[in-house]
Order: sequence, then structure tokens, then C-alpha cells
Amino acid sequence: MKADRLLSILLLLQTRGRVPAGELAERLEVSTRTVYRDIESLSASGVPVYAERGRHGGIALLPGFRTDVTGLTTDEARALFILAAQGAHAALGLDEALGSALRKVMAALPAPHRPAAELAGSRILVDPDRWMGGPRPAVDLGILHTAVFTDLRLRIRYRHSGETRLRTYTVDPYGLVAKAGTWYLVTDRRGRPQLFRADRVASATLTDVPVRRRAGVALAEVWQQLRRQVEDRPADVRVTARIRRDRLDLAVRILGGALTGPPRTGDGEDARGEAGAGNGEDPRPKAGTGNGKGTGDDWATLDLAYPVLPAVRQLLQFGDSLEVLDPPEARRVMAEAAAALTAVYAADAPSA
Repeated sequence: MKADRLLSILLLLQTRGRVPAGELAERLEVSTRTVYRDIESLSASGVPVYAERGRHGGIALLPGFRTDVTGLTTDEARALFILAAQGAHAALGLDEALGSALRKVMAALPAPHRPAAELAGSRILVDPDRWMGGPRPAVDLGILHTAVFTDLRLRIRYRHSGETRLRTYTVDPYGLVAKAGTWYLVTDRRGRPQLFRADRVASATLTDVPVRRRAGVALAEVWQQLRRQVEDRPADVRVTARIRRDRLDLAVRILGGALTGPPRTGDGEDARGEAGAGNGEDPRPKAGTGNGKGTGDDWATLDLAYPVLPAVRQLLQFGDSLEVLDPPEARRVMAEAAAALTAVYAADAPSA
């Protein structure tokens, strides 16, 4: 809209001082002719704007002209410009709006605060994605976003993890949450909280029924309740394993959710060099455990917990750098899984 464009020109000039017409045209994605027409409109409305021709010319405001100042402090300005780096706005289709908003904030800042705000945006980067997370499926948040802000019930067709068929649910949305690069729809279903991954929503339809949320319950409260349900699932299978020290850092990153304590070394300290707080027992595997080799300085001990016994197969990815020591049934699961893998690849192995 022209009004938005005029305001953007005004704020850019207030922030930058003098800006070439070509640069304004490029930023606003219009022609240079349109920029000059907009300058004429600003001038006609009483804004003291003028154009200087020549190699070092450009469009500028008369010295001393400013719009109202917001009163933001330096730290508040830094916080806003760091927010711009978090990446959630693109998924919501708000990247362009964010850029426009930040230009307005920058223009309204007192001149002494501007360098700090610009520096924060260029020195702090927040990347919400995990390492080696792989490509993420495309997520269309359009209808979900609309449902959240129009307070209407939503009908979704959803695929649960490990299933191929779609299920249909009618839900009362509280809001959207971005966690570690993944979007979630937080809802009530039949008066009880339920969480849906946005990338598993195959389709969504707005109903004409107003949303029915529990009185006095906000998004943050429902999210914390659902988060606890995920994180506090019972983990009844306790596993002790040993891992080579040179693979320990990788294991801690991958197995973080299953670890029940810091890794322990053979000298009674945890792998970070802190004295162990245990009961004085030697944490090294007892004689006759595993393959009979002592742990020594090259190994660390891991204490893990899994909700079900088959989940210990997660540890196969570390190959012979990790050995499950206890319980015996977990060792049996690992042996069976390893034998199955061997059978699969043995068929391709060249005969002697």
C-alpha cells in the first residue's frame, strides 16, 4: 500500500540520513520513478524532504526533523533486534512485516542507541535447528495460524508417529509453539490437553463454532502440562553401558534424553572431572561382565533409562564403541538385533 511505502521511506531517511533514490527503490521493490512520486507526496503533506542530484546526492530530510521517539532503552532495542534472528517469522509469513517493524523501531530510537541495536542484530544469531537434523518436511501454518487468532474450532486430519492412516479430530486451539525448529499445535480435545505436530497435519478446516477453552487457562500453562507428559514418561528399563572415551561427547549429545546422570570414568569421577556423588562403590564393570575386558582409562560408564526394552537398540549406532553391560535382557536384545543385521549384510558378503 502507498501509505505503508511512504512511512517506510520516511523511517529509512530518518535512520540513514541521505539515501540514493535507487537504493530506496530496491528496498521497497518499486521503480525509481515511483520513489520520486512518493517524495513529492511526502513533501506535499508537510514532511521536509528534498532531493540532491549528483554523484553523492540522494534523498534526505531537513536536519532536526524526527518522528516521535518510543523511549526504548539500549537493552530493549538489543532484545528486539536479536528477536529478529530467531527464524519463527518466516514460517508464519511475517518476515516482511518484521523487517518493516524493525525499520520503524530503528527510526524511532534515539541516535545514541542505534549502534547497539544494529550491532546486536549482526553479532547474535539464533539457529533453532539441531545439528544433523536432516531436511524438515514443509509445514503450512496458514490455517493453524488463522484458527489460533480467530478463536474458532479446528477440524484436522492427522497422522500419528508410526502410523500410515489419518485420523480426524475436532480441537480447540490455544496456540502454536516452536520448539527446537519444530512447530506444534497446542489444543484441548474434549476438554483435555492434546499436542499435535504441525508437520503431521495432513489437512485442516476451520469450523464456524467458537473455540471452547478451559476458563482461566493460558497457552503457556497448557504447553507446560503437555511438555511434562512427554518428558516425564516412565522409564522403567535401567541400562548400564560402557563407551569409549573418544565417542563420549557424541554419545552425550545423541543420548541426552536417556541419560540419568553424568557419564562416569573408572576412577570414580564423572566424565567432566567432578568427584562422583555415589555411594562409594566402584563404578567399573565387575569381573566377568561383558567381554571380560577392563574398562581402563579409555572407557566411560553410562547410566540410561528407557520406557521399553526394545528401545535399547538405539545404542547400536555406536557399533563396537559401546557395550551394554546390564541388565542381561538388554544385552540379549542387542545381540539379537546385531545378529539380524549381520544376516542382512552377510547375504552380500563375498564367499571365501
